[in-house]
Order: sequence, then C-alpha cells, then structure tokens
Amino acid sequence: MTVTLSPATPGLLNPDLLNENEWTEDERLAFWDTAARRLNWAEEWHTIHSNTGVDRDARRGPKLRWFDGGKLNAAYNCVDRHVEAGRGDKVALHFEGEPGDTATITYKDLQDRVSQAANALVALGIGKGDRVVIYLPVLVETVVITLACARIGAVHSLVFGGFSSEALRFRVEDTGAKLLVTTDGQFRRGKAVPVKGNADAAVSGVDSIEHVLVLRRTGSGIAWTEGRDVWWHETVDTASTEHSPEAFDAETPLFIMYTSGTTGQPKGLVHTTGGYLTQASWSHEFLFSHPDPAQRDADVHWCTADLAWVTAHTYEIYGPLSNGATQVIYEGVPNAPHPGRHFEIIERYGVTSYYTAPTLVRSLMGWFPDGVPADYDLSSIRLAGTVGEAVNPEAWRWLRSQVGRDTPAGIPMVDTWWQSETGSTILSPRQDDTAFKPGCGTRALPGVSVDIVDDEARRVEKNVQGFIVLTKTGPSMARTVWGNPERYYTSYWEKYAEQGWFLAGDGARFDDDGDIWILGRTDDVINISGHRLSTIEIESALVTHPAVVEAGVCPTVDAKTGHAATAFVVPFDKSIVGTSLPYEALARQQALLAELRHHVAVQISPIAKPRDIVFVPDVPKTRSGKIMRRLLTQLFEGSALGDTTSLQNEPCIAQIKEICEA
Repeated sequence: MTVTLSPATPGLLNPDLLNENEWTEDERLAFWDTAARRLNWAEEWHTIHSNTGVDRDARRGPKLRWFDGGKLNAAYNCVDRHVEAGRGDKVALHFEGEPGDTATITYKDLQDRVSQAANALVALGIGKGDRVVIYLPVLVETVVITLACARIGAVHSLVFGGFSSEALRFRVEDTGAKLLVTTDGQFRRGKAVPVKGNADAAVSGVDSIEHVLVLRRTGSGIAWTEGRDVWWHETVDTASTEHSPEAFDAETPLFIMYTSGTTGQPKGLVHTTGGYLTQASWSHEFLFSHPDPAQRDADVHWCTADLAWVTAHTYEIYGPLSNGATQVIYEGVPNAPHPGRHFEIIERYGVTSYYTAPTLVRSLMGWFPDGVPADYDLSSIRLAGTVGEAVNPEAWRWLRSQVGRDTPAGIPMVDTWWQSETGSTILSPRQDDTAFKPGCGTRALPGVSVDIVDDEARRVEKNVQGFIVLTKTGPSMARTVWGNPERYYTSYWEKYAEQGWFLAGDGARFDDDGDIWILGRTDDVINISGHRLSTIEIESALVTHPAVVEAGVCPTVDAKTGHAATAFVVPFDKSIVGTSLPYEALARQQALLAELRHHVAVQISPIAKPRDIVFVPDVPKTRSGKIMRRLLTQLFEGSALGDTTSLQNEPCIAQIKEICEA
C-alpha cells in the first residue's frame, strides 16, 4: 500500500516564498499538488483539479473534483504510515473521561483497534459506500469506529450524543444507514445519562438499519433487540488486529456532515477522501504545529469540540492524526466537577495548542471573573485558537491574557473562520504574525481566495459590510448535499452563479488595512432606520461590560424603524433573572438595563442601543457554539419556533419563553 510521491514543486508549500495573493491558477494548483504529496497515495492522480462550473439552467452547483485518478486510504494515512515509519510508540490520544478515567493510546494501539473495528464492520455486512451513523460521545472508540469506516470505504456520519431521538432519526433516514453505533449511556455533569433508548426510538421502523452496535460505557440497563443489537466488546474487541486497508479513488465519499439546521432541515454535506484529507492535513500543520519541525514531538494539541462537529473531524481526527500528532480528547463538559477542569487537563498533559469556541471562553470568563487561579500551570500553552463564530474582542483578550499568561509578549491567536461546507479553515491569522487584532479573521489561507461583495457582485469599500464569498475553493470543499443536489445549488451557488462564487452566508467587511472581519450571518443583520448593524458588534459591546457573561442580539419588528435590536443578556448576578422579582432585585435589574443601553450607545452609536434587554440564564447555542438568534426573535415575538434539535442547551428555551411571556 505504501507509495510516497515526490513533491512536484519543492518550496511552494512555504507561502513566504511567494505572495499567494499573486499566484496564477497554475501556481495555486501546484501548491495543492505539493500539499497532497505530503500524504501517502497508492496511485498518483492524472488531473489535479477540474470544475464544470455552475449550471443555472439545470439548477446545479459546480462539479468539483480534485486529484482525479489518485487512490489512497484515509485511515492508513492517519495511523498505519506512522507505525511503518517507526513511530508506533508515539502517543496519538490522551483520553480523559468525565468521571476521571484516563487512557493513553499510541499509534500502534490505534492501528490495532482500528483494524479490529474494520474487521467487525465487514463481519456485520458493511462495505464500501454503505452509510454508518455514529451516535457516541467523545471517546477513543468514537475515533476508532470513524477511522474504521474510512478504512473500508464506508461513509460515516457522526451525530452529537446529546441530540434527541428525532434529530438522530432524521440523519439515519436521510443517509439510509445500515448500521448505527451507539452506547448504553454517557457521563454528563457527573451523571450517567441513558442513550440507548434514544437510539432505539430513532431506528424503530427504519428499514435500512440492519444492526445497532452498542458500546458499554456507563453500565446502564438497556433494552435489547435480539438479532439487531450487538455488543462492541463481543464484536469489535474480539476481532483480529490484522487488516489490510484498500485504496479508494480520491473522490470517494468519506463522510456526511449535517449542518446545524438553523434554516429548515439540516443539510447533509458530502466530503470526499483525497481533497478533504489533503486540506485538513496541510491546514492543521500550518495553523497548529510548531513552526520548527524539530520541536513538533513536544506538541500536544487539544481541540475541545465534540467529535460530531466538523471542527473535530478536521482538527481533532483527520488533520492531527494524518500528521502523527499527539492530542487530548475529553468526554465531558468543561465545568464538571468544577469550572477549572480544562485548566487541569492543560496542566496534566502539557497542552501546547488550545482550540476552542468563543462561547466556552465567555463561560470561562463568567466562572473566573478574577482570572484563572495562579495555581494552575498553563506554561505549556504556545498558541490558542477560536472557531464557531467571530470571537468577541473582550473574550479574545481574556483567552490570550489568561490561558496564555506565561508568554509576556502574548501567544499567537489563530481566530479561524470556516464552515462545514468548506471543510477546512479559510481565514486566519498566522502563527508568525507580528501583531494580532482581537476578533479579526485577517486573510485567506494559501490556496483559497475570498472577496467581500455587494448584491451586484462588486467589491465593497473598506468598512462597508458585504457578503463574503469564496472565489477559489480548496480541495476540502463539500461536493454536494446528500440526496438533494438542487439544495446545494440554491443554498450556496445561485446568487453568484455567473461568477461561479460560493456564497458563505456571512457578512464581513474590510478594515483600513484590508484585513477581513466576520460580522455574523447575513440574516442576523439588523436594519434600523436604514442603518445596517451586525448583531455580533452589539453583542461584543455588551460583553465588555463587567456585569455581563454573555449576550445574544436579534432583530425584532419595530413599526417605526423597521427593525429593533433586542438583547438577551446572561448577567453575573443571577438574582436579576426571571419573573416576579423582589423589589431589590428588580431595582438592580432596571439599573443594569439602563446602564447597558448607555454602554452600547457609547461603544457603537445611539442607533445600536437595544430597544429591549431580557435577562436570561443562558442563550440558545448550537453544538458548534453559534448563538441561535433566529430562535431568540421567535421567542421574543411569540411566533412558532423552528428546529431546535441542534441545540447544545435546549432546556434554556423553556426558561426564556417563560420570561418573555411574563
């Protein structure tokens, strides 16, 4: 299987040798050709890239293909090649369970486990092209079964272990999965939470499902369907550790990633093997690995995302493992059994790169208003990164000054912007930048190109909000929407079909230096008397106030101005949250309300002052950390709620609804 191709254009992988903004198309393709050659391929490609273009008449997006003719195996690239290179004893995963159980998995351990799982899948009748839905928490076994699918050419789709049976059922039915992988339960906030019941409800009556593979995690009692259900320890752990991976065409589907479903039903984005792995692997090394290759053995990477999120696919599974990195995976929530759990983990494993979501940073700010206690040793941290949505400058400064406190000059901050659709990072500062702007995505990574344009496809002036588009996509771009190619066209390509640009759906602006700032989803823009305001800008102003933990801002109808800004604020003082408050708490609530409106007026403009401020215990967020502002609008206006299945904190909906209706 092992074939290592020699680089076609030595040196081009170092973007400092050439200004990538001035690359010709041939130079851009040569860059990706060289990036692909970092991997092991069984057969070389004959065509680096082809694109049929957007077809308006057929209502079809472009047919994107990368590395045509090439064959490889993603799992082999993530595991076997490192063992064959004599690095089998290197730690691949430091696992920490929420109850405190730990495991250290080397690359040789991982190879044995993935081989066992691959043999078990084959024994269960799973083969190339079959879909496997994985409904597990963050466990070693989750990584193992994901790579096992890739090893045999099955298409995996991971689902957050906290999703409801309805959300799971949609994904099982939409993919036509033959196998569901789940667990008896999971540990969450110190309790064993049952999971198998949700799985049973999700697959009940689904004809495509042949087996349910069950991992014993909590020891919870579960219902059992003979002939359909099989135990992991009886099926996987007893299988042979010998398995020969097969090489697949570069365009073979690797996984289906469902979007959060913030508008309509979730979309199943299809990512293919060769292009996705190329960009995931290269961008992980570029963003997170030590700039000096000789020092990379000391790297310990921690991406805090749930494994079902695309961030984890790229920067917790395929990217780090393809590069032979050591990383941490943690099963639980960040405040169990206490709010300093993440800092304990950083200290225990010597984490060097900490990649997390702005919403978690804001939570940490709330838990540690006086800063991270000095008795946590965070000296190993070399860089931090954020992902999910634009980070508020105040949270950015806190992360850099508190988690990166042992680096007086300030640790590098890679504030990445990308999407499930792009598969890998599109915008980010570089590790070696000499200056960093709080909350700024700065510029595109090498090999891709972006612009900010208006409705007529004209580039906007500096400091004017427009639509961010990808004018040149990378190899990890999603190829289609599973079972619905027309939705791929209407969602992303229709608006700028003539130009062939991908519409990301986010607003953005250039600053005076030409750097790019992401302003949130374009449907989160508030138009107040003709003034277009970004919800994220107002939220950022609110969280700079010392009394505010987090804020979500949404547009609501106003007869006079068209829209009004309505703010949902999570305060440090929880006694001012709720209805029927005692006089003293009500007085503090009203005083803070007036103070916050004035604060926003000073920070931005009187136009941006929220008309209404609602104090709440939490704001609804997707598992990827995005605030569901659409739901906030619907809750405030009392209209029918849209899809809530993608939320990580669904119980807060009922609490907010009660407050809004009071």
